[in-house]
Amino acid sequence: MRDRGLIYSGLAIFLALVTFPAWHNLSAGVTAKGPNVRLPASEKQCVAPAEYMRTSHMTLLMNWRDEVVRAGGRDYTAPDGKRYVMSLTPTCLEQCHGTKAEFCDRCHNYAAVSPACWNCHLDSRPVLRSAR
Repeated sequence: MRDRGLIYSGLAIFLALVTFPAWHNLSAGVTAKGPNVRLPASEKQCVAPAEYMRTSHMTLLMNWRDEVVRAGGRDYTAPDGKRYVMSLTPTCLEQCHGTKAEFCDRCHNYAAVSPACWNCHLDSRPVLRSAR
């Protein structure tokens, strides 16, 4: 088999090209960094610990949804004893995180996920006009 050198050379080039991003980032000391989100200025504590919210906020929001829609509950008591209204727009967005674009979209775009929250929820409260 005289093509052995050619096959091994081709495999070495292929592996070098496929693994280039990994070893290039390692040699440059670069790590993948998540997006910079605008943290709330007025509130220092979230409805749950920050680490839990980073990893499991959808579990919390889905539990809120089930409690509100199926059981009619509206109040949530945080682990620190503070009470909140179980609602995405007034509690999460208006009270703490500003707008959907400044907070939610940055992480969701980075993670390439499309949560179904916005199929029903508005990303800001509508302006209600009084009847004349």
